[in-house]
Amino acid sequence: MLYYLFEYLERAYQLPGASLFGYLSFRSAIAILSSLLITAFFGKRIIQLLQQKQMGETIRDLGLEGQKEKAGTPTMGGLMIILGTLIPVFLFTKLNNIYIILLVVTTLWMGFIGFVDDYLKIKKKDKDGLKGKFKLIGQISLGLIVGSVLYFHPEVTMRNQIEGATVFGLEEKSTKTTIPLLKNNELEYSDFIFWAGDSAADYAWLIFIPAVIFIVTAVSNGANLTDGIDGLAAGTASISVLTLGLFAWVSGNIIFADYLNVMYIPEVSEVVVFVAAFVGALVGFLWYNAYPAQVFMGDTGSLTIGGIIAVLALAVRKELLIPILCGVFLIENLSVILQVGYFKYTKKKWGIGKRIFKMAPLHHHYQKLGYHESKIVSRFWIIAIMLAIVSLVTLKIR
Repeated sequence: MLYYLFEYLERAYQLPGASLFGYLSFRSAIAILSSLLITAFFGKRIIQLLQQKQMGETIRDLGLEGQKEKAGTPTMGGLMIILGTLIPVFLFTKLNNIYIILLVVTTLWMGFIGFVDDYLKIKKKDKDGLKGKFKLIGQISLGLIVGSVLYFHPEVTMRNQIEGATVFGLEEKSTKTTIPLLKNNELEYSDFIFWAGDSAADYAWLIFIPAVIFIVTAVSNGANLTDGIDGLAAGTASISVLTLGLFAWVSGNIIFADYLNVMYIPEVSEVVVFVAAFVGALVGFLWYNAYPAQVFMGDTGSLTIGGIIAVLALAVRKELLIPILCGVFLIENLSVILQVGYFKYTKKKWGIGKRIFKMAPLHHHYQKLGYHESKIVSRFWIIAIMLAIVSLVTLKIR
């Protein structure tokens, strides 16, 4: 909103300083500062409100050190992240940008699903919360919306660099994405339906939209599983989101896209302002969520985080980089899948279920081994930083 106000003041009255709002770097800087201040300032009030409404976490006794002390800690702290993100976004972004619209819809959609899940767990005393099938329907529905918009909307375009030249061609609709670490690193979704011949491009949505649904569902569930100990999900997510913001900045800037020989995606640079606001909100949330946590994000926060990361990766055409960039989410997901799968297999074969890990997700395994949760979180953050660096290096290693 302020972007349009100052744009008008600059155009109509040449107001000194109004032109600053035209600069992406300035808007990103005030977005991250604003989200930090909003989350830090209103965070304490939100925590007090959650305590008054008796929105305390119910802790199951899993035999983990320090677990019982967390009972009653307010949850639904994801509301802090959502408010801390959306207020600066509404103030400082171009709200007619299709990528911003998608990210706002994702934030509200996944936040609502997580909120309902948390509410049922706490107020209705339903330990399972929102039924898995309803949660899955919500994730699939969002994936369908995101996939359809990215495929059909006329403003979602790209410009390929003309071979042998330092200029880019005209904007065009495309379902190309980036394959990390390969020389010819572009994948066209329509190649999977080669049997359609010259009409393959018209049916690429048959592959693209299901892929988007899978990515949105997988990443949101991965973030949800990672949210198990103080500061883990918010910290690792901040690193991943910041990296995606750098990709958006590069892909949305024709000079850097030319220098790095990457696809140029018009208008995607506006995503950088959203990323700045989101990272600020996550770091502000960590003020209260770092060990010992004063508030938990709950599914309200974790599902939102996963959904936003998935849509950001899809917007900058880096969805195939997610297994590297979000490696912490991936190993947390895999640890649960392997644990459950191996337990069922051994029980069916030998009548006694066996486990690979002492407990899943993986962070609980290390807790069972005697590591303090703050040490586990710190080391997972370090791993996330290393994976982010590897992800950025893929810009040149091809």
